[in-house]
Formats: sequence, structure tokens, C-alpha cells
Amino acid sequence: MTKSIFSFCVKLLLIVSVVFGIHIGVLFLLKIPLFENKIIPAYIVNVILAIVIYIGLIKLKKNNEQILGFIFLIGSFLKFSIFFLYFYPAYKQDGNMSTLEATSFLIPYFVCLTVEIFYLSKLLTSK
Repeated sequence: MTKSIFSFCVKLLLIVSVVFGIHIGVLFLLKIPLFENKIIPAYIVNVILAIVIYIGLIKLKKNNEQILGFIFLIGSFLKFSIFFLYFYPAYKQDGNMSTLEATSFLIPYFVCLTVEIFYLSKLLTSK
């Protein structure tokens, strides 16, 4: 179990780091301020929540394998709740939410979601 969690964390951090580097690189090439729009908190929050959700799924697999999908959905709801409580008010402060503001949260969200889904499918198919 600990090996599985460690493997997930290492791979998630590696993938998210690469995506973050690409994200910052694109912003740099487009001459857009690199660290605005809460980009660093967005990546950190999404990674932490992905790890917490995965650990929760691992712990629940032993006794409640049939509800893992629901727990995963609750985790996604939690991510969006944090978005609407913390990020959305800051993004809408000027009256509209720009594409840059939206992508600052959605890129790490979808990267973490993809890694979570991949590992959840492996978790469900393992005996």
C-alpha cells in the first residue's frame, strides 16, 4: 500500500512539474506575467487534493471497494468547491474571468484528474 502511494505521488509530482514547466514556458513565450492568476496555489491545491483523494481511495479499497467511484466523485466535488470558494472570487474580482485565469486552475485540475483516473482504474483492476 505504501509503495502504491509513493509511486502515485512521485509520478503525479513528475507529471505536474513537467506540465507546470510547459505552462510557465508558454506564458513566457507569450510575454504574459508568469506567476499571476494564482497559478502556484492552483497547482499546489490540485496536487495536494489528488494525493489526499488517492490515499482515501487506497484506504477504502480494503472494506468498501464498491463505493470507490462515489468517493472519487466526492473528491472532484471538493476540488470544485475549493475553486468556487477560493479561486473564483479572486478571478471575478474585476468583473470577468479571463482565459488566463481559467487555465491557471483548469490545467492543473485536468492533469491531476487524468493521473487520478489512470491510477483509480489500476486500483480497481488490481486484485
